[in-house]
Amino acid sequence: MSIYVLLALAVSPGMAIAIYIYWQDKFEREPRKLLFWAFFLGMVSVLPAILLEAHWGSLGFATSPIFKETAFFAFVVVGFSEELSKFFLLRYFLYRRKAFNEPFDGITYAVMVSMGFATVENVMYVIEGGFHVAIMRAIFAVPAHATFGIIMGYFVGLAKFRSAHRTLFLILGLLGATIFHGLYDLSLMQSNIPYLKIPGAVLSLVVAGALSISAIRIHQKRSPFQ
Repeated sequence: MSIYVLLALAVSPGMAIAIYIYWQDKFEREPRKLLFWAFFLGMVSVLPAILLEAHWGSLGFATSPIFKETAFFAFVVVGFSEELSKFFLLRYFLYRRKAFNEPFDGITYAVMVSMGFATVENVMYVIEGGFHVAIMRAIFAVPAHATFGIIMGYFVGLAKFRSAHRTLFLILGLLGATIFHGLYDLSLMQSNIPYLKIPGAVLSLVVAGALSISAIRIHQKRSPFQ
């Protein structure tokens, strides 16, 4: 298959989800330049995530027949490293922008960062794995990253406008994204119950998706621009 077709298949899911979230911001949409910047920051966040994961790997952490070791790898080495990389850029480069002026903006910017990250990751996997990998990741992995972003962004949006509990909400945003990221990855990485790999990943994605839909609706209703 043509490399250009594979690249299109790798890039299109993240772009489609980013556009969908943009249109869900119904009452006061963000500047497009800033959204492109957020997407680009997400692409950049792949680098610190790789470095963090490499550091954990140098310490001997990896998937294992021992369930708890694989769980640590899924939740901490992969989930926490990747979500922390996204969170750092969201918190210190986008959170402070004047355009971040309603709770829903937390979801918008977090998803843009997540889709930038997921697009780079997708290109890496699809170029190596081909058409089948492109389709599977378009259905599962990229939407999963979107739900992690929505969950993180929901709490970051609360943190921005509820200063009394700002630190708590920021922590909940990072932990919420990490937990669902870890659950999704653990389902696929564990070898103890092979027949639960796909069902476990799908179940975690469905739950995260349902929570994401609720988060979007809640922040839409809280918009001061209605």
